[in-house]
Amino acid sequence: MQMRVLGGTGIKVSPYCFGAMNFGTWANTDREEASRIINAALDAGLNFVDTADRYSDGESERIVGQAIKGRREDVVLATKFHGPMGEDVNRQGNSRRWMVRAVEDSLRRLDTDHIDLYQMHRPDPDTDIEESLSALTDLVRAGKIRAFGSSTFPAEQIVEAQWVSQRRGFERLRTEQPPYSILNRTIESAVLPTAQRYGMGVLVWSPLAMGWLTGKYRNGVDMSTGRAAIMPAMYDPAAPANVRKAAAVEELAKIAADAGISLTHLAMAFSIAHPGVTSAIIGPRTREQLDDLLAGADVVLDDETLDRIDAVVAPGTAINPEDSFYTPREISETTLRRRPAATRSAA
Repeated sequence: MQMRVLGGTGIKVSPYCFGAMNFGTWANTDREEASRIINAALDAGLNFVDTADRYSDGESERIVGQAIKGRREDVVLATKFHGPMGEDVNRQGNSRRWMVRAVEDSLRRLDTDHIDLYQMHRPDPDTDIEESLSALTDLVRAGKIRAFGSSTFPAEQIVEAQWVSQRRGFERLRTEQPPYSILNRTIESAVLPTAQRYGMGVLVWSPLAMGWLTGKYRNGVDMSTGRAAIMPAMYDPAAPANVRKAAAVEELAKIAADAGISLTHLAMAFSIAHPGVTSAIIGPRTREQLDDLLAGADVVLDDETLDRIDAVVAPGTAINPEDSFYTPREISETTLRRRPAATRSAA
């Protein structure tokens, strides 16, 4: 695989990144099989592995640490923090207090002395970004991490973080990890241009749109198995957004067939075609899924095919806006967007 530079760090990474979310109690619980799958990916040329402390309550990190033992120096290792790791309200978020504990926990589970890319899994409205950047900078200078980034941050918060780093002399965000697929192209409007402006690497997640672009969820197909059994609302065939997704998938399947490739390979090739994207995260649960993904690693889409995709889902748009997987507090909490009734004025 032709390696790409990760956000100006000088670190070279593969255009596919192995995501380990599906290893552990959330999906595949067989540690030995998981290790074999990860090593098969590394043997095939991937050198980038991404996980998070929250995945299966740390089990994913343990599996990754065990799998790469003996070849750690050949792996660009990324993990994330932010999500709750227990009932204590302070064992979550992007505060310095939690971060310095979380990184030690991840280092122990991964069985390594450093993390190549440490990422804030989501924005934390309760923590000043200066607090987070200061702590992350200290972790870089202590040698515990090599670089840090964000995940699912809106463009304006990425800009704010860059400005704070510049003003305060902190290390800066080197990467962003947003959702991106043919069915969800919203990052093309602001996040990708912002990342490009600041020379950030972008590793996109869910390039197969939570399984919709594998062809598993199509008209006339049972949508109650697999991931749909865990998150039924996301695959409810009666939901208007899912009706639109199913229709789009049928059109995309025709485009893939005309191009002589599978729908999965069409989706993966699209996800790494944008010049602002460094790497796309794949998350196979089985060896068969990995082999299928790797078989399409060299697919390159021509302009005619990309134009046809644009006609199905317009650039910068999403069939379901909720697929951003992050809603700012200013939107989700009604009290932040409505004046108290007693102070409202008809004027």
